[in-house]
Amino acid sequence: MNRINQKLQEDKKLLSIYFTAGYPELGDTVTIIQNLEKSGVDMIEIGLPFSDPLADGPTIQASSTQALKNGMTTDVLFKQLKGIRKSVHIPLIIMGYFNPILQYGVEAFCKKCAEIGIDGLIIPDLPIEVYNEAYKTTFEKYGLINVFLITPQTSDKRINFIDSISNGFIYMVSSASVTGSSTGFDEEQTQYFKRIANMKLKNPQIVGFGISDNKTFLQATQHAQGAIIGSAFIKHLSHGKTPNPTLFIKNILK
Repeated sequence: MNRINQKLQEDKKLLSIYFTAGYPELGDTVTIIQNLEKSGVDMIEIGLPFSDPLADGPTIQASSTQALKNGMTTDVLFKQLKGIRKSVHIPLIIMGYFNPILQYGVEAFCKKCAEIGIDGLIIPDLPIEVYNEAYKTTFEKYGLINVFLITPQTSDKRINFIDSISNGFIYMVSSASVTGSSTGFDEEQTQYFKRIANMKLKNPQIVGFGISDNKTFLQATQHAQGAIIGSAFIKHLSHGKTPNPTLFIKNILK
């Protein structure tokens, strides 16, 4: 069974952390992954930096720009992650844009992910229909889960279609007014969380965007199985705290 599916079967609220590969320094990737697992994180999203990250906020954009300047590429990331499964056992997901994957070759990329122990991919700009018609069989061939995003504007019909072709979890974008905000979610966001929960989808939901502390983590997971933190953790890394994220994670899960 895929590690993502195994993790989703656990009776707990899950914490997934996103960070950009090759940031703050090129060689930090593996150390960050290892220390996040030791700190009690349930899943890790490894961001593959891209020169035109349209779906990312300013914090993640800045980290991508720096990672590219540091020399991060798809090949470098795969070399860094070779042997990662000797020390890390939680699910690992690569999150990135479709262009670098297409340039690498979709099947070659999926094959490499399977070889090094990647469990899934999140590709925000890969249209669902294109994935379903052209790439779904390739992902399944290599045992990779493709995670799709939904927002408050996504129709019930489209959400049900996403649910029907998914086999892991659904990334529920909260659309919080300010990415990384610690002031909490408003009533509109809360009603959105409830609406999706009431749809009784076969795939659990994990909430992302706008989660930065214990308060927002608890709010996000009240109606979902887990939450994803990205910008707040990258800000933590930008303060020179790469080696030990324990305190940051402890403050989220306290």
